[in-house]
Amino acid sequence: MQQTPNANRLHIAIFGKRNVGKSSLINALTAQDIALVSDLAGTTTDPVYKAMELLPIGPVVIIDTAGLDDTGEIGELRIKKTKEVMDKTDLALLVIDGDVGDLIFESKWYEDLKGRKIPVVGVINKVDKGDVELDRIQKVINIDFIKVSAKDKVNIDELKKAIMKLAPEDFEKSTIVGDIVKPKARVIVVAPQDIQAPKGRLILPQVQIIRDLLDNDAMALVVKDSELEDVLASLKDKPDLVITDSQVFKKVNSIIPKEVPLTSFSILMARYKGDLNSLVKGARAIDTLKPGDKVLIAEACTHHPLEGDIGREKLPIWLQEKVGGKLDITVCAGSSFPEKLSEYKLILHCGACMFNRQQLMSRIKKANIEGMPITNFGIAIAHINGILDRVLSAFEGDAF
Repeated sequence: MQQTPNANRLHIAIFGKRNVGKSSLINALTAQDIALVSDLAGTTTDPVYKAMELLPIGPVVIIDTAGLDDTGEIGELRIKKTKEVMDKTDLALLVIDGDVGDLIFESKWYEDLKGRKIPVVGVINKVDKGDVELDRIQKVINIDFIKVSAKDKVNIDELKKAIMKLAPEDFEKSTIVGDIVKPKARVIVVAPQDIQAPKGRLILPQVQIIRDLLDNDAMALVVKDSELEDVLASLKDKPDLVITDSQVFKKVNSIIPKEVPLTSFSILMARYKGDLNSLVKGARAIDTLKPGDKVLIAEACTHHPLEGDIGREKLPIWLQEKVGGKLDITVCAGSSFPEKLSEYKLILHCGACMFNRQQLMSRIKKANIEGMPITNFGIAIAHINGILDRVLSAFEGDAF
């Protein structure tokens, strides 16, 4: 479990005012001194992420956040960062001090979490300092609360039980490709090893998809695009599926027989992490682009772009060739994402292998609310090359 990627872990975020004991609670839950603890209000400034095993739940990412009541210009920036954490939160702990005040901050944040349909566990900390008015608290925030003392480790097991009870089982899908392949299926995996490929290993989506194929008793045959024709010629029967890097869609499509289902790592990740229907609809909006339109390219990771980078070079070139003129392209990376999307005509997102599903879905939902077309790299490349219908045919049970 220690090797589970962060993007595949349940994300538990802890919210509350300054000095209510959020960091102490993390240490009590994990039985480790993970978070810095101090009596000084505002010790936690930026969100702190810790990947770990929270038994008996399993692999999780616990996120410690700055206080909801932080003040000043810097405090506003910290609160903004805390709000961004909501985009990736699968389960929230809303922590209230035993010496509770008016609950204005907590009730506002609870309504925001509720509006996002994020399950919330209520926690009343520092009960070692005296009893609390639970009835009054629940009249303002109508959820169950667990009374704990992080300092004295009181009721921590009860809190773990509440977390287990409310933790969403569907925070990620059970399989990436297992629902479209049968046991013993022969799957060719085309993995170009160009300058973008990390030395000595495959990229994360390739590793995850190959592992998923093996877990579902399919037979994966991994080749570079330069050996694709050779491996096809060596097979007695046609493969049941071909999965390729989207960058070589055009080449692979010209080689693979039309009756063989074809898709890409990026499209599989879009389906696994997000809403494929919305992303397909967004790709068709490419046909409405005109020279001069603003396009946002969003990348989940903050990698150093090399020559020939898919998001920074290749995709913009292909898009502009399709449009017939220069586009106004903006790139954002990591957790950075514009608050207002109305100035853009299209959002192109990477496969989001570094995001958990909640984070990608929050972006898709935001784009849908604002009526903004959003798609992903692989789906866009397939549409540009005129093979979108073909690469979607692998998902017979999905409606587009």
